[in-house]
Order: sequence, then C-alpha cells, then structure tokens
Amino acid sequence: MKILTSAEMGATDRRTAADFGVSLETLMERAGEAVARFCLREYPWARRVAVFCGKGNNGGDGFVAARALAQAGKTVRVALLGHVNEVKGEAATALARLETVGSGAWSAHVGAGVADTRKGSVSLVEVSDESGLAGVLDGAELVIDAVVGTGFKPPLRGDAVALRELLEAKAAPVVAVDLPSGWDADSTALSAESAFRADAVVTFTAPKLAHVFGHLTRTTSGPVVVAEIGSPARAVESATELSWAGAAKTLVEQPREVDANKGRFGHVLVVGGSYGKAGAPAMASVAALRTGAGLVTAAVPTGVLNTVAGVAPEVMTVPLAEGPSGAVSFKDLRGAKLDMLLKRITVVALGPGLSTEGDAPAFARQMVEKTTQPIVIDADALTAFAGKTDLLDGTARAMVLTPHPGEMARLTGLTVQQVEADRVGLAQRFATKHHLTLVLKGWRTLIAHPDGRVAVNTSGNPAMAKGGSGDILMGIVAAMLAQFPDDVARAVETAVYLHGLAGDFAARAMDEHTVLASDTVRHLSDAFRYRVTDEDGLVWICGLRGGGHRA
Repeated sequence: MKILTSAEMGATDRRTAADFGVSLETLMERAGEAVARFCLREYPWARRVAVFCGKGNNGGDGFVAARALAQAGKTVRVALLGHVNEVKGEAATALARLETVGSGAWSAHVGAGVADTRKGSVSLVEVSDESGLAGVLDGAELVIDAVVGTGFKPPLRGDAVALRELLEAKAAPVVAVDLPSGWDADSTALSAESAFRADAVVTFTAPKLAHVFGHLTRTTSGPVVVAEIGSPARAVESATELSWAGAAKTLVEQPREVDANKGRFGHVLVVGGSYGKAGAPAMASVAALRTGAGLVTAAVPTGVLNTVAGVAPEVMTVPLAEGPSGAVSFKDLRGAKLDMLLKRITVVALGPGLSTEGDAPAFARQMVEKTTQPIVIDADALTAFAGKTDLLDGTARAMVLTPHPGEMARLTGLTVQQVEADRVGLAQRFATKHHLTLVLKGWRTLIAHPDGRVAVNTSGNPAMAKGGSGDILMGIVAAMLAQFPDDVARAVETAVYLHGLAGDFAARAMDEHTVLASDTVRHLSDAFRYRVTDEDGLVWICGLRGGGHRA
C-alpha cells in the first residue's frame, strides 16, 4: 500500500477516470457509501447524525454518506457551509441525489422540509453563522466532518473555525471524511492544532502522508481506515517511495504445511547479556520462539546463563567466557569455539544486554566481521559501531539494524534533534549507503530498505515506552528472518507491525501505565490472528477493530 501526497491522490483519481473507466462520480458514490458503512457498524447505537459538508468534493462524499445513512434508518441533518448554488461538479450531483431520498421539499431551516424515507429521514440547511451550526449539532449522537479534505491547505476560515470550536465542546464522536478538516494532507507533523478533532477517520484508495505520520484521532486507539473505491493498483503512482508496513502482514496469514518440522523455521542465535542485564537476551529469545522460530539458542556470559535458562525451558543456552566486568570476553571468538557456536544457525541476533564495558564493544564488531549468517544488530552492539559505521555492510548477507533515535545519533555523529528532524531522509540514506535494512524506532517506526524504499509502521502505542521493548522487537525480527530468509523486506516489515500490534492488544487489555515489554509477547497470538481488512473491505491502518467506539 503506497503512501501518497495530496497531488498524487488527485492524479490517481483522474487517471482512474481517464484510463480505467471509473468515473469521478462513481468514486464519490463509493467513498460516501464507505463512510456510511463504517458509521453503521462502528456506531450502531447513534440514531441522530449531523453531517457537516463543505462546497467541494469532501462535501460531496458527505452528501452521499448522509443519503446512505438515512436510507439505513438514521435521522440525518446535513449542514452545508455555504449555499447550494456554490456546489459544483460531482458534489452538485451528490447533493441533488440527496433530495431524491424522499418526497420532502428542501428548506433553509433544520427540522422543516424533511425528506422521509422508509425508516430514516434527512434534512438540509445552509448555515452561515454559529447559531445555525449549533442548531444542527443539537441532539446529534454522531457527527460526520466532510468540510474539507485532501486538497485543503491551511488555515481554516469562516464558519469552519466556528464549527471546530463547537465540536470541541461536544461529547458526540466525530468521524472525519478523508482527513479531519484543517489538516494538511502533506503534513508529516504529529499534530495540527487548528484542525477539527476526530474520533475516527475514513480515507480512500491509499493513505496520505498525514494519515501515517499524524496523530489524527482524539485517542491513541482511534481508527484510521482506508476504503478501496475502485482505483486499480496501476492507477496509484507515487514518487515518495513510502509504503505502509502493515500490508506485509499477509506473509504470516497462511497456515503452515501439515508436514512441517522445526527445521523449516530456522534457528536463531541470540548473543548478549552481561551482569545485571540477563533479562534482555531472555526476552529476545522468548519473543523469537513466540514468533515462530523453530529453535532458539541464547549465548550469554556464564554468570547469567542460569538466569536466562530459567525464563523458558524451550530456550537452549550456550555459555560464553566472561570478563572481569561480567560482560563477554574475546575468548569465544577464536577458531573451533566460534564454529561450534554458529553451527546450524540461521540468524544471529546480536546485542541485547551485551554491555559497553570491557571486551564487549570489540566482541560485537568481531562477531559482525566473522559471521556470514543474516544478522540483527541492536542495543549495545549498535553502540560498538559509533564512529565505525564503515564496518557495517549488508551486501553479502541480510543485515538489520534496529536503533532508537539516541542510538542512531551515536551511529551517525548527529544529535537526537537532528535525527528526529529528518527521520525518513536519514534512514533512507543510511540504508542505501550500507546496503542494509534500518529499523528506526520511535513515533511511526520506519523500515528503510537497501533499494531506497521506506515502509512506515502505524501500530504501537505509548504503553510500549518501557525498557525491554527493543529486545522483544529484536527477537521478533530475528524469528521472521529465520522463517522467511528469501523475503527480507516483508519479513522485517511484518515483524515491526506485529510487535506494535501486540502492544496495541496489550494496551487494550490493560491500563497503558501497567503494560510491560513482556506483556506484548503474551499478545503476539492476538496479533497473528488479527486481519487488517474488515468484512466491509476497509483496511485499518490505525486502531483495532472491535474496540467499541462509544462516546
């Protein structure tokens, strides 16, 4: 699923009409119907619906949604922010069809001239002041924001500003059509203070930049869904080189072969641990097992081996020589011992709890130099390459780095602020230069590939801001690589998405303050079983289906 700019979305609609015979009018009909289906399923208890429409295509989507909701039995009030004679093109057609819902006449006053349907009703009012807006809102149990959408450039003006303030004071949930009004579709900012609030967002064809980088909804679990409305994949073109990571999850949605055995799913070697940091390799190892690796061995210093071994009986262990600080020493990187350590290993996961003291940094660099297996590098092993990134080269084997912004800053010699200011560009340049896959963690974790493509992950939540989350992710990434060695890009994207999704299930089951990193492992099964496309064909890029979105 490509991520588009506003201009690319407009070009996609026009290309769909010109080259594939799907008219702009049909696209609008399908968009509005998708909004209505979403509202009917997610807010079935809402009987009275207020729909606020602008004069453009976003308003046209709103007119279609209003008609569909009235036909489904809802009492719908439609407020046009402008005059009927100002509505043009496909939106004017959608407005005219709204009148055909019933036999009622149009009226400039809410409640008069209602067009009756078999079960529901719809009425229209042209509003030009705050009192008119407030009248439409009065008693509404659900609000649809169809004022301005993808083509809008800030700031909001006139009645839209007044409506934004009125909505802030109301408890009724707000479903935004395409985008919360006032949000720039091309923005990569986390928030937009001048935009309408939204509890859910329904967009069309493909997400735009704001959908994946912005926090569009009032809560962290608010849905952002994409409706397919008729544009074929060939019509969707983008120069951003950005895609949505969650689309890769289909990789793990097929059942395993009935004659499968553990040898088919790889053997992960987790190398790390030190005095006081036994939990890191233990968590990475358990996460790798829970993600489906056939075998997992933890190679840790002798002093912490019993602790790691006691976490899960399925984890095999290998003792490493220990230096005076409790970290690993060089002794086990010589000859036969290293060969024995790597025998039958599919993927190496290097770094969890490794330490930055004693021989540990040089040990990490030597492990990278002396191994040929696909490798995942995280935590203290990343720090070992600060100022020495020329030693990182994924040309001959899959190499995956999973830094947080602080680790990325140390790797590149930049400040954290500089890293955060150019996350996409920096990740893209680093991955292509070193021929590796870079997972830059943070708000909207990025997966940058050697060919320049970047996937954006939208799962996860603040409950995961706990020590150990990175170790869990490392184990998941390593296990996915072990199982899908010939599809590295999708394996890593799926791993990152699954990790965040498991965190979302954990946060739904618990208060977000109480979630531990290991709780995400307990919800990996939920993540595997989850399907991002619902029964109506909507793709949930944010939020979890079945969340019960009651006001």
